Amino acid sequence: MTSHASDPRTLAVVGLGYVGLPVAVAFGQHRPVVGFDINTRRIAQLRAGQDVTGEVEPARLQAAAIRYTADPADLKACDFFIVAVPTPVDGANKPDLRPLLAASRSVGGVLKRGDIVVFESTVYPGATEDDCVPVLEAASGLKHGVDFFCGYSPERINPGDREHTFETIRKIVSACDEATLDVVAAVYASVVKAGVHRASSIKVAEAAKVIENTQRDLNIALMNELSVIFARLGIDTAEVLAAAGSKWNFLPFRPGLVGGHCIGVDPYYLTHKAEAAGYIPQVILAGRRINDNMGRYVARNLIKRMLKAGLDVPRCTVGVLGVTFKENCPDTRNSKVIDLIRELQEHGTTVVVADPEADPHDLAEEYGLQLGTISPQQPVDALVVAVAHTAYRQMPAAELRALLRGPAPLVADVKSLFDRHELAALGCTVFRL
Repeated sequence: MTSHASDPRTLAVVGLGYVGLPVAVAFGQHRPVVGFDINTRRIAQLRAGQDVTGEVEPARLQAAAIRYTADPADLKACDFFIVAVPTPVDGANKPDLRPLLAASRSVGGVLKRGDIVVFESTVYPGATEDDCVPVLEAASGLKHGVDFFCGYSPERINPGDREHTFETIRKIVSACDEATLDVVAAVYASVVKAGVHRASSIKVAEAAKVIENTQRDLNIALMNELSVIFARLGIDTAEVLAAAGSKWNFLPFRPGLVGGHCIGVDPYYLTHKAEAAGYIPQVILAGRRINDNMGRYVARNLIKRMLKAGLDVPRCTVGVLGVTFKENCPDTRNSKVIDLIRELQEHGTTVVVADPEADPHDLAEEYGLQLGTISPQQPVDALVVAVAHTAYRQMPAAELRALLRGPAPLVADVKSLFDRHELAALGCTVFRL
């Protein structure tokens, strides 16, 4: 292991999920790290060399010098804390800071003079200093900016992406003062090969992160709205986008289900803060409404086509291929495929869900759903290809057709993975975004 004389810090990473574990492993290649998570099941798996998220390869996990623990007392030896816990929204789409504030209390309980706490969780501008710092002060009895210091370095982990990793994505860093920023920048620069961008303030860094995903959300919302319009006009959206994409500056966004823990959540943090400041966002919330409705939209369109085909919907079985929030990733958090499944169930259909990537434990715990089997031996009346897993992307059209019974079965190809003409030649009626 290399030493870092310029930043002789003892690191702890608080929260070992899709974001925290890759961060801990990256630092653990170069220095000892304490990896803390309140999920004892997760700690046991990591100690056994297993990462159920699939974000870190076993050999790389094994090579990292990480001490995994669920005991906050083990954080006492550290003086540089990276907090990477979830920041979800509640049922009313309002920010739920409970995991972040709980993590702040845990860190505050072990804070010493001179310690630095850096938050990576996505939040609204002001959350670090207005919400987290008071908790740290109360738990530690210390004064921020005098006894301990804070920074913010927003995560940019893209689950399932093997090209854009923690080390290869430029890191935004910020802190409460220049001296602290120098330390924070040095710590991250020791592992992030792409370098760091020093933001002028913590609030600027917080805002930069939250608009990254808001921008993507709005672009996808536009594509989804265009898809709804083109469906009414009898035009295939994928063909329109292929034609428009022949222009050099046309952005290659596609319609789809926008879920997960980032794009489908982060805009609500910004709109919450905007409303608190007396401004009601128009464009951002309109985009959220469109994207939040797409799962139900797909289900209702499939049901309409089943009725038009003369199928007795309550007696039908609909297969759903893919339930994770994105392709080649086991994460089912905030998956909009769930909305699609619930809508189908409300119409009385039996829904069978298959997914080669999804974590069965998480799926059962969070949604009460079990993975099933869709095969030529157990065919379905209609099929939704909901997630673009490689296994589905590489499936020949004839293999997909074999999963369906009846002379003219229906296929909802959400991500336009299949050639619709090829499926039509096999007797399928195809609906796609």
